[in-house]
Amino acid sequence: MNNDKLLAKKLIVSELGLQPYTDVWQRMKQFTHDRTESTEDELWLLEHPAVFTLGQAGKPEHILDAGDIPVVQSDRGGQVTYHGPGQLVGYLLFDIRRMGLGVRDLVTGIEQSLIAWLHSQDIDAVARKDAPGVYVSGKKVAALGLRVRKGRSYHGFSLNVDVDLSAFERINPCGYAGLQVTDTVSLGIDRCIEEISADLVSIIKREFGYDSTPLNRTSDV
Repeated sequence: MNNDKLLAKKLIVSELGLQPYTDVWQRMKQFTHDRTESTEDELWLLEHPAVFTLGQAGKPEHILDAGDIPVVQSDRGGQVTYHGPGQLVGYLLFDIRRMGLGVRDLVTGIEQSLIAWLHSQDIDAVARKDAPGVYVSGKKVAALGLRVRKGRSYHGFSLNVDVDLSAFERINPCGYAGLQVTDTVSLGIDRCIEEISADLVSIIKREFGYDSTPLNRTSDV
């Protein structure tokens, strides 16, 4: 990404812990609706209780056996995915129009941030043009799902850290039957969610041209 055209700017980082999916989704929508030209961008880092989410055009047939896990029809892009404890979720509330970026630039920036972190842990990770996300040896370790309204983004990414991988067997992950999923613990990375969050914040700020001064962290939004 060409950061030369981006002005140094602040990024407000909120670490929210374990939060219900629907509650956070509604707060993201409200934040995006209410923000103005001068509203600073935010990055929310959190985990969700177990939930399957369908994208705006998601097909219910990709949910093979929901069982006791609730299903939520969301307004993000993409098909179906699983969120649960042990998965780091990052929601990027960015004014991409103000940043001079398109949706493809945003997707690429997120993927490259996750890949850069995995490379720092000596893991060879790649993106795929046909299926957004990050992959290691053909297995998906991070998923992306975004919504952009009037040039402003919400939703974001999920990185599997130490998650119940069996839940992904109950769906066609991201709409792909038989797609294998992994997490960072299975890849031999001994880093907790809090440590990974700190690393990723620095990488995301650099990737998108944010001010690199000490983090502005909050525990609530």
